Amino acid sequence: MNHLVVFAHPNPKSFGKGIVDTVVKASEEKGASVRVRDLYQIGFDPILKPSDFVAFQSGKVPEDIGAEQEHVKWAEVITFVYPVWWTSMPAILKGYVDRVFSYGFAYEYVEGTPNGLLKGKKALLFSTTGAPSEMYAANGMHNSMKQATDQGIFNFCGIEQVSHAFFGAVPHVSDEVRKGYLKEVEKIIKENL
Repeated sequence: MNHLVVFAHPNPKSFGKGIVDTVVKASEEKGASVRVRDLYQIGFDPILKPSDFVAFQSGKVPEDIGAEQEHVKWAEVITFVYPVWWTSMPAILKGYVDRVFSYGFAYEYVEGTPNGLLKGKKALLFSTTGAPSEMYAANGMHNSMKQATDQGIFNFCGIEQVSHAFFGAVPHVSDEVRKGYLKEVEKIIKENL
């Protein structure tokens, strides 16, 4: 099993990095090959430029996008680890999706109907929040975020199996609660690989 982990947090000592480390360890214990793409560490450029469109239209993929698309092609499971900022993913990760999950690679239109090109892959999302999960659940925000990412991005691109876990109030909960979150991450990984 090939497992790609895409991580988007500017703090290399964040709880999100603890999630990444848990994902890698649990994946390797299941015998998976793992690649981690730390978007801040690699300096991924999230800005979709006019030159990107020109390149795509001429059948050429910019080198940095092509490299990331090769990682996505290789993967059978793609895991995204990121903090929720303003009820969405960080701009660097949204830019990754904008540039890497491009037309002709992740989706196409056939006679005006969208067709996902990433069929057969699984997506796992681990999102951390500063606010308590109960607040997001009560006001419907968890469902809104799942609809935007799970359906609007991954299902649209043909990825039918999507699991999305939220870990609330990360800066404010006890170490015991955070350890429990990591146990849940481990369980989800082992169930999905």
